[in-house]
Amino acid sequence: MTPQIPDKLFFKIGEVADLAGVEQHVLRYWEDEIDALKPTKNKSGQRLYQKKDVELVLNIKRLLYEEKFTIAGAKNKLKKFKKKETQLDFAFDREAFLDWKRGLKSDLESILESLDDRER
Repeated sequence: MTPQIPDKLFFKIGEVADLAGVEQHVLRYWEDEIDALKPTKNKSGQRLYQKKDVELVLNIKRLLYEEKFTIAGAKNKLKKFKKKETQLDFAFDREAFLDWKRGLKSDLESILESLDDRER
């Protein structure tokens, strides 16, 4: 059964350990071994997990504890899963961008000209 993840922006390592039902040192070990798990750190060095990190921790725990993968096997499974995800297609209209850029450049040049005229 997957625990309910609270609706928060960041979680401290103790909160994530409690949600996952593992010790904090286990999470730190997983961070060292699994590249995908890299929580950010604040100025004081405290780990700050986002919701996606907590979901990944729960997925890692499932692979290791329920499906009986080794750490290496779980890493490979996570890599394969990541490759299967489809990348979002963000359309980029180069011509529209270049037109916008030309217009912006023209506007800025006009501003510079009017400022130069004022100084004279």
